[in-house]
Amino acid sequence: MTEFVLPPALEPGDDVAIVAPGTSLATVYPDVYELGLDCLESVFGLNPVEFPTATKSPEWLDDHPEARAKDVMDAFADPDIAGVIAVIGGADQVRILPHLDADVLRENPTRFYGTSDNTNLQMALWNEEIVSFYGGCLFTEFAMQGSMHEYTVEYLERTMFEDSFGELHPSERFTDEDLDWGDSDTLDEQREMEPNPGWEWRGGSTVDADETVTGRTWGGCLAIVDQQLSVNRYLPLAEELDRAVLLLETSEELPSEFDVRWTLMGMGERGLLSRFSAVLVGRAKARAVEDQRPPEERTAYRERQRDAITDLVAEYNPDAPVVFDLDFGHTAPVAPIPVGGKATVDPTEERITFEY
Repeated sequence: MTEFVLPPALEPGDDVAIVAPGTSLATVYPDVYELGLDCLESVFGLNPVEFPTATKSPEWLDDHPEARAKDVMDAFADPDIAGVIAVIGGADQVRILPHLDADVLRENPTRFYGTSDNTNLQMALWNEEIVSFYGGCLFTEFAMQGSMHEYTVEYLERTMFEDSFGELHPSERFTDEDLDWGDSDTLDEQREMEPNPGWEWRGGSTVDADETVTGRTWGGCLAIVDQQLSVNRYLPLAEELDRAVLLLETSEELPSEFDVRWTLMGMGERGLLSRFSAVLVGRAKARAVEDQRPPEERTAYRERQRDAITDLVAEYNPDAPVVFDLDFGHTAPVAPIPVGGKATVDPTEERITFEY
């Protein structure tokens, strides 16, 4: 297994860069943005340093992918910056990749935190053998209305201040409710939570499928994985994914089971899906601001997604265990899962641990 670099741990009092590799909503929802900055200071004792893109408008950022890339490189290269945090995701971060200098990233490994569209940058870091963390966007984790989730705080502290992640456990409760960022009265509200039934283990159809597997994690948001497959310029060599552990989760776009099947079928036909030793799937977000659904429809939606993934993995990689409803992605709370870290998946004991 190729050795990756784990960037140095942060310490309380360190400077952390706030950047917008994708987009920023700081000008649209300034109160939410400030809440995120405040939590970085009050909860974690870190000093947020706002890089130029952090407070640019979405329209400006859309026109300047090279500036977004420059902020990322400047943050990594700055010796006073201990960590880099994305404001939020976006929809076109792939456009910054041609402007990145891989040498700058490789020579200045820094812990990076982001989700969704930030899968693009995390894949670029993976190619340079640098561990990053799928979780910890300013808007979606630090600026959680009411207060940050204790579960998220616990795992963020591990990934920020420690050199060992350890065992992952399911959260006790979860939510995929959205509160209106445009209504400042919601900043003190708690989202509606529901009991977490825990992980669901599937896959592994052979006699030896109950054996523990360990592999480097690769992947992230399914929409970005699909985009990377289409672009086909930034994917690792296929053999570099041998025995890796695939990470997948779906976004607030609420893709259908057909969309999920489409992407996984493409991975299967390219000979990629069969290379992974296990598949870890984040809990699917099942409602959005403009698409509210009753609980029974949300349950059915998640089951259709599980079935789609189960079917395609069984077709192309029947030995691989598949674990659903992990706490990463577009629901809350989340644990920042290491991308490029070592995941150990034990189907017999139903345990998952991460190291580096």
